[in-house]
Amino acid sequence: MYGDVNVKVEDGNLGRSSSTGTGTHIKIGISNVESKAPILISGTMNAKKIKEKVGKTPLADACIDAVEWGASSTYCIPVKAGTAGTVGEIKEEKKGYGSFEVKGSPNNAYDIVVEVMDAGECNEGSFRYSLDGGNTFTEEMTIPVTGEAELEATGLNVKFTDAEGGDSFKEGDRFTFSTTSPAMSNEAVINAVESLINSPIVFEFVHIVGVSAKALWASLCTLANDFLTKYKRPLYFVCEARGKRADESLEEYVNAMLEERKGINNMYIQVVCSNSRYQRMDGRVQDINNAGIVTGLYGRAKESQSIGEVKSFPISEAKVQKLLPEGIEDYIETLDAAKFVTIRQYIGKEDFYVTSANMMSPEGSDYAYAEDVRVSNRLVRAVRAEALNELQVEVDPGDLETSITNIQEQLNTPVEDAIRDKIISSGSVAIDTENLNILVDESLDIRITYVPMGHVREMNLTFAVENPYAAS
Repeated sequence: MYGDVNVKVEDGNLGRSSSTGTGTHIKIGISNVESKAPILISGTMNAKKIKEKVGKTPLADACIDAVEWGASSTYCIPVKAGTAGTVGEIKEEKKGYGSFEVKGSPNNAYDIVVEVMDAGECNEGSFRYSLDGGNTFTEEMTIPVTGEAELEATGLNVKFTDAEGGDSFKEGDRFTFSTTSPAMSNEAVINAVESLINSPIVFEFVHIVGVSAKALWASLCTLANDFLTKYKRPLYFVCEARGKRADESLEEYVNAMLEERKGINNMYIQVVCSNSRYQRMDGRVQDINNAGIVTGLYGRAKESQSIGEVKSFPISEAKVQKLLPEGIEDYIETLDAAKFVTIRQYIGKEDFYVTSANMMSPEGSDYAYAEDVRVSNRLVRAVRAEALNELQVEVDPGDLETSITNIQEQLNTPVEDAIRDKIISSGSVAIDTENLNILVDESLDIRITYVPMGHVREMNLTFAVENPYAAS
């Protein structure tokens, strides 16, 4: 018999109506760096080191945000772009008569400002540049004799060309343009996920870096189920919904997101539909999807703890400068009800907070939130590891009770650990012996049940005036 310890997660038992978690996870994203093995990003790395490891790319940005908010160990799988990024129109504010152009294919979305600091021709004048719209700049450098300069690690080169009559570049000349990020194909993402099937890395979840949509989410639903049942590796996915397009109204955008969500019903899929203007750890101010923040917070929260817990996980307004698109606050409740992950402010609080760590689970699911899934996955991993130790063990048919009790005690160890760590309230392991014929079946049916920790999702305060002198 080709035996194994098989896993099934049962849902619907709670009757719902409509120690610190490691947070170790995988990020799959666009990078110009090639690596045959996942690249480890530790929580002690600064932004410069992270960019050295995975380039000035969307993958690096997601790691920078996650590290800043608590991720201790992140493994990166770089993926080549399926669709190249684009360079937008160059806007010029200048007094000089020289020309300026851009070449190459961008590695990320940038808001680039090139500013002339000292007037002159090529090999005389100097310039500096910014990748975040002028919030931070490089050191000043001389315009090369060829006029061609690399914008380091961006995939782009700029070209200064002298005017025939001189006066090519004047102090204060500015050239600004934006780029879009390259994109991964769904096939490349799925291949990267499948590369984890036999990976020795122990991880909780996979963050798909960059915008994705229903077609990929549906494929990831199938993969999540396969990872649990076929490969015995419980995980969940964190994905990023797109932002509002320039030609959309807010209402049209939200309705499009609600339509995108239809048909996705899986407790192992989480989609962050939240964007902000954000100051990164390296000082850059950019418009981002907030999934990097969310994945970082999981590194600080124990498995049963909601990352929406107000007293524990404030997101500073000095970092999140404002939510995007403008006016989205009026629609956060709608997006939350549709089970997207959003970030909000509470009246009376200055900081921002995760509204709820929603999963795209079906109505009535016992696993509506990430904290539910994280607890379940921890138990699945730990109990299965103990069960593997008992695989092929001898069972004495003449003293069945003793043999079964020994197995049961071993499997109950990780359940007791979870109780001690306050991950669950209580739990137990039960082995069905009523109809057991061990000599013929050579199989045990084992049921693990537990009572999760509760959470206060809402409070109802009632205030009333009391007259101590009123007649009783």
